Amino acid sequence: MLVTALDDIKQYTAQDIAAIVAQAESAARRACEDYVDNKLLGEDNFPCGFAWVEIFGVRGNTKVGRAFKALGITKMGGGLYWHNPSRVPVQNVDAKMAGAVAAQRVLEGYGFTAYAVDRLD
Repeated sequence: MLVTALDDIKQYTAQDIAAIVAQAESAARRACEDYVDNKLLGEDNFPCGFAWVEIFGVRGNTKVGRAFKALGITKMGGGLYWHNPSRVPVQNVDAKMAGAVAAQRVLEGYGFTAYAVDRLD
């Protein structure tokens, strides 16, 4: 089910959110692994850091917010926080950011306001 208007996001079920998160996680994993394989030549080196996705416009106490939280995406500040959506165990911040951007794009495709963010360690 693809929803394009922000108000229509409320129509997503917990199963819809689980499918969206699974799709975003898969895209993030592929992007992160591709970065490591092709840009870093298979070696986890260079700048170390963190990357995550922030999702805004979803309240934590709504049906959609609870569905995200049930999948391990936490409430932080004014939005939801999804740490290392690729789940690839690398330290390179650029590889992690490639994954976060891929996840962000999937979420945006379903009408969510999402931002990929990184920080050097």
